[in-house]
Amino acid sequence: MDVGSHWLFLVILAGLGMVGPFSIDTMFPAFARMGAEWGATELALQQIISVYMLSFAVMSLVHGPLSDALGRKPVILAGTVLYIGASVGCALATGLPMLLAFRAVQGLSAGAGAIISRAMVRDVFSDAQAQRTMSHIAMIFGLAPALAPVAGGLILGWAGWRGIFWALVGLGVVMLALVFFLMPETHPEDRRTPLNVRQLANGLASVWRHPHGRRLAFTAMLNNGAMFLYISSAPLLVVNLLGLGETDFWVLFVPLISGMVIGSWVSGRLAGRLSGRRLASLGYRISLAASIVNVVLNLFPATRGLPWTILPLPVFTFGIALAFPVLTLAMLDLFPDARGSASSVQNFLALFGNTLISGLVAPLLGFSLLALAGGSLTLITIGWLLWRRHLAVAPEVPQGSPDAAAYEPLEDL
Repeated sequence: MDVGSHWLFLVILAGLGMVGPFSIDTMFPAFARMGAEWGATELALQQIISVYMLSFAVMSLVHGPLSDALGRKPVILAGTVLYIGASVGCALATGLPMLLAFRAVQGLSAGAGAIISRAMVRDVFSDAQAQRTMSHIAMIFGLAPALAPVAGGLILGWAGWRGIFWALVGLGVVMLALVFFLMPETHPEDRRTPLNVRQLANGLASVWRHPHGRRLAFTAMLNNGAMFLYISSAPLLVVNLLGLGETDFWVLFVPLISGMVIGSWVSGRLAGRLSGRRLASLGYRISLAASIVNVVLNLFPATRGLPWTILPLPVFTFGIALAFPVLTLAMLDLFPDARGSASSVQNFLALFGNTLISGLVAPLLGFSLLALAGGSLTLITIGWLLWRRHLAVAPEVPQGSPDAAAYEPLEDL
């Protein structure tokens, strides 16, 4: 793949990954108006996120195996067409139940590109190049959660909350054209598995039964969930706890995502220079340190608010971004003949965790800055302990294997 094709491929994959964050975060500024229009409570409005996340999670178990059997590109195209239709339904919704129904369909379809794109990276690249590419993609679509609520606030003031969904329709149409005309197929027919429901289910089950794969999936879920707690709590944190307005979500998202973008860039730069296991372990240490500082700052009234509430977050997400590519690639490398299934299982667990966080944990902890900081610290601590356990018990792999760096002896840490 030449340089120009490489960057075009990377940009399309990053764009597919941005559909999910935009489908979530552009909604936050509109919650107050939607609640006023329909007389809905904050808990009911939070289900606009959790319903989407739940259907996204369930369907993520299907997208990967389907792409193993049918090819990556056809599944992405079909999912994008369905996403466009669901977004039109959301824009035309006449009540909250109708909106939630179409949000569920949005979730069923939005994950096709985001999930399959990870398998496509491993289809095309290997070793350090795969880590660099994954980091570049994370850096690009990491901008989406920062831009989405800002864009949502601007669209809200210009076209109302329905205009946000029409903007998502436009995003879907652009991605459909890019994939159809410019994206190559990375999973040729001779490498595909038969389209057999039982076999696809067995592939997912074999990934789940693998103790190291299951552990890595939980590790990634907690790593992502520690940050998603702040993202899903944004309406409560920005408006209720910080006393800001519907156009001020950038105060939270710009620092939060800037750490992700910088961390992804650094992870790509260090690929091939620092082993994957060392990089992930360093990321966890940074995230843990920032989380502890965050809790301490929120213990005292004088530092419980701006700018102190926000200051540790870029450092926290920087550490998360260092570990993300390593956790993803280590999972894919455990199953070289079923990368779609491996990506599906890892994404399903991460999304299911995010569903619980957005629907239950965020409303329970969103009453307090200290509670949010403590919840995030708890999640990242458990994830770090699982990663340490994985390093201690995972078997060695042959030299030269793409994931060899993630399985070096623990004593070298």
